[in-house]
Amino acid sequence: MTLAAPVRTGRVRTLLAILLLTLDVTALTSAFLLGYSARGVLPFFALPDKLPDFLRYLPTLLLHITTVIGLFYISRLYHERRAVSRFDHARDILGAATIGSVLTFGMQGLIFKATDFEVEYPRVMFLYVWIFSALFTLIGREFYQTLRLRLRERGIDRDNLLIVGMGKIARDIAGKIKARPGLGYNIVGAVVSADAKAKSNLHGVPILGTYPDLPMLIDAYSVGQVIIALPETHRTHLVELITMCQRGRVDIKVYPDMFAYMAGDLNVDDLGGTPLITVRDIALRGWRLSLKRGLDIFGAVFGLVFLSPFLLLTALLIRLDSEGAVFLVQERMGLDGRPFPLIKFRTMRQDAEASGPGWTVRDDPRVTRIGRWLRRTSWDEMPQLINVLVGHMSLVGPRPERPVYVRQFRERIPRYMERHREKAGMTGWAQVNGLRGDTSIAERTSYDLWYVENWSLWLDIKIIIRQILQILLRRDKNAY
Repeated sequence: MTLAAPVRTGRVRTLLAILLLTLDVTALTSAFLLGYSARGVLPFFALPDKLPDFLRYLPTLLLHITTVIGLFYISRLYHERRAVSRFDHARDILGAATIGSVLTFGMQGLIFKATDFEVEYPRVMFLYVWIFSALFTLIGREFYQTLRLRLRERGIDRDNLLIVGMGKIARDIAGKIKARPGLGYNIVGAVVSADAKAKSNLHGVPILGTYPDLPMLIDAYSVGQVIIALPETHRTHLVELITMCQRGRVDIKVYPDMFAYMAGDLNVDDLGGTPLITVRDIALRGWRLSLKRGLDIFGAVFGLVFLSPFLLLTALLIRLDSEGAVFLVQERMGLDGRPFPLIKFRTMRQDAEASGPGWTVRDDPRVTRIGRWLRRTSWDEMPQLINVLVGHMSLVGPRPERPVYVRQFRERIPRYMERHREKAGMTGWAQVNGLRGDTSIAERTSYDLWYVENWSLWLDIKIIIRQILQILLRRDKNAY
């Protein structure tokens, strides 16, 4: 096999790394220059009688660039991260830019004091420089990420990837990689055990050989990434497989399976000098529970007050569109499996469940005209702000199901009832990842359990923002 493609990829990555650094330096320079100009123009604060010449601020500018870029490097913001959320990336950029600006403000007085480079760096100018630095850097990074995504979609800047294993885990991984070319992976094939069926394939991915062929295949196909996608019951040779993959600059990733699935964030505790790994530590308790409840109350009050005119208009349209009540009050399972009355706008005919409960399907004839729009935009869920305010629900959490469905799911889906360890939510981690409507309940459950065991206030805020963006941009194809 030829090595030309990896060489070209190396050159592209070098150019992209230079571009990213150039964008950051340009953003920080522009922010400092604009902050200097804003100090003497914007009327938000007292304007100075006379500003020092900008050339006198060049040492401070260089210190600012060096400090912020150094923090970006320490924070691994120049390290390639394929599937990082825009929100997480923006938070990291904002944090590093903020700390860097503060450090520059403090250090410039110490470093340049009693030297030819000493100059007054007023707090107002520091404020402007900080704001513009964060804003311009975010814009530059967004441009860079969009450019890199477009290149990867065109087959540029991709890593050759080899999947080790077959079965559901390997099929799911192959399917997700093929569905997201922006991740930058080019699947060259899969490697299976000697007793596996040689004619099998994973979403069209060819089987290239067996485990002993790994070293040869990595060299022959210039593989840069290896994903070991084996179920826990087939991991007797895991250490041996990793050893065979350790060739050159090959990145090795292992599907976590049930251990990490149960663990969430691993913590090491000490028991009289004996280390213990915590594999089950409920995230929501103590002050964290109070913090989440505070966010729920604030969000519910804010939503009910400012959305009340639109909620009243919606109620009027429902009454004009079809006969029946405006609201649908339905029993759902919540915290600890306790039932509660969930409130939502009615979106179906009054006799929709005359023959018993049933899942809503695409183009369901039971849905009313206004109900179709309400369901597509998730606006029918807004009355649940009342449930949040009284404490039945949270803004974010596992979506509640009806008792009849809970009884079915808990019999065939492992750990299903563990999602009821927290309050049900108006939206959740599964929903913002497209798992709603007629999608896999088992997959939804895994997302819900991950949320329960990895909760943070930032995660809740991120889910709320993503849900709002999905509604505004009409990205949720499973809302019907």
